[in-house]
Amino acid sequence: MKQVAVISLGCSKNLVDAEMMMGLLQKAQWQLTEDPAQADVIVVNTCTFIEAAKEESVQEILQAAQYKETGRARLLVVTGCLSQQFREELFREIPEIDILLGTESWERIVEAVERFEREGKSHVAYFDRAPLPDLAALPRERTTPHYSAYVKVAEGCSNGCAFCLIPYVRGRFRSRSVASIVSEVRKMAQEGVREINVIAQDTTSYGRDLENPTNLAALLRELTAIEGIEWVRLLYLYPKYFTDELLQEIVTNPKICKYIDIPLQHISDRILQRMNRRDRKADIISLLEKVRAQAVPITLRTTFIVGFPGETEADFKELCELVKKIRFDRVGVFPYSQENGTPAARMPEQVPEE
Repeated sequence: MKQVAVISLGCSKNLVDAEMMMGLLQKAQWQLTEDPAQADVIVVNTCTFIEAAKEESVQEILQAAQYKETGRARLLVVTGCLSQQFREELFREIPEIDILLGTESWERIVEAVERFEREGKSHVAYFDRAPLPDLAALPRERTTPHYSAYVKVAEGCSNGCAFCLIPYVRGRFRSRSVASIVSEVRKMAQEGVREINVIAQDTTSYGRDLENPTNLAALLRELTAIEGIEWVRLLYLYPKYFTDELLQEIVTNPKICKYIDIPLQHISDRILQRMNRRDRKADIISLLEKVRAQAVPITLRTTFIVGFPGETEADFKELCELVKKIRFDRVGVFPYSQENGTPAARMPEQVPEE
């Protein structure tokens, strides 16, 4: 039987795409292998979020390309965000790549492989701007523990943060329908999944863009009503649309984990404005104090960027004071990464790395 190895890098949202591709390949009679040396086809699903992610993606592609000489591989497929951002450069700089698929073209993985095999040694590339596929209707090979799964409720992002490439490589924010998500989670529950991790680039914006608008709190009531689902965890809760209704749903619904992952990025109003964030210091602190005031203890996780263009020592100290005041349970702090193509990369007052 023909064998395929799939290597997925980056975030859990990217992992869902990889799992969908694996499901489609299996349905087309491809056997999955964890050993690239034994694979006829190698798929590298890439990330391009920051410079370190780009470097990791390129190294994985180059390593996979070596199996064309040392293993069985006859076809190298590159998908995901790096592919979307550098479609022309990748074919030119890494000629071992046979197929490139953009972030909205993973559903065409089988079609691309079959076309390449049919037409011979010619590059194949698909970069669609396609409607959201109905994930509930497609095969999927989950790589998480059998009891746990990621559920992607939306694609893309419309926030336009000055430092971020996501809108350029993933497109604008698009919510999946409630019916599609409920159908997918119901199917997972029947397969033994007990924990779902709800993900999107901006989960709190869920439903606002639908023809019949809804919101995340309403979706959660639907999901937690599904028999068999015991835990629901929410990730990437952008603060702008974190409503009182959502907070009360988290506090009162016994199936929702008392865990809030809320990427704040900074607290200085001056830096938040330069970042093109939608929140200001007073709103953020009000929300955090509201969370801390609940009768039920809630774990708070956040991420911050330091060294953003124009950040001063005073801005940094303001951020430190927030961390002392709120006493987050988990904090990730990242140095600003100057990404070509973003508004922040063109800003004056770039902060030296050291």
